[in-house]
Amino acid sequence: MKTFQGRVVTPGTASAKALVSHGGFNTLASFQKSLQFGDKTAKCGDQNNSDLYGKPMVGTALCLPQTIGSTTGGLVLYCACAMGRQPACMLFANPIDSLACAGAVLADVWLDGVCMPVVDSLGEEFLSYVKDGMTVSIGENGVVTVE
Repeated sequence: MKTFQGRVVTPGTASAKALVSHGGFNTLASFQKSLQFGDKTAKCGDQNNSDLYGKPMVGTALCLPQTIGSTTGGLVLYCACAMGRQPACMLFANPIDSLACAGAVLADVWLDGVCMPVVDSLGEEFLSYVKDGMTVSIGENGVVTVE
């Protein structure tokens, strides 16, 4: 077991199995099929992300360095939350970008009953340590525990 201190972007607690990407997370490419065609498990549709492609993202602790891609990223993340197809939490090794941050914050503020805690700035050691399937828990103060 190891703990990491990050910065809280959207508050809340969560505990879920890790789903890890070592490359940038393209929000639009990853969620597009789920949002357009009704895949309730939100299997990652980004063929350029070999770590995540084809894996269900709903209810996971999505661990990633940062997001990449188009300016629609924040809206796509908000829509995934609105449709109940979001990860249990998102954990960023690097500082979160403004678009992903906007989507997470808008979902937190505008959607009743939706909780997707987001913590960033966890560091490269976090992304090196965490592996798919490990249990990841977030405390209210941005402490992330990986078991």
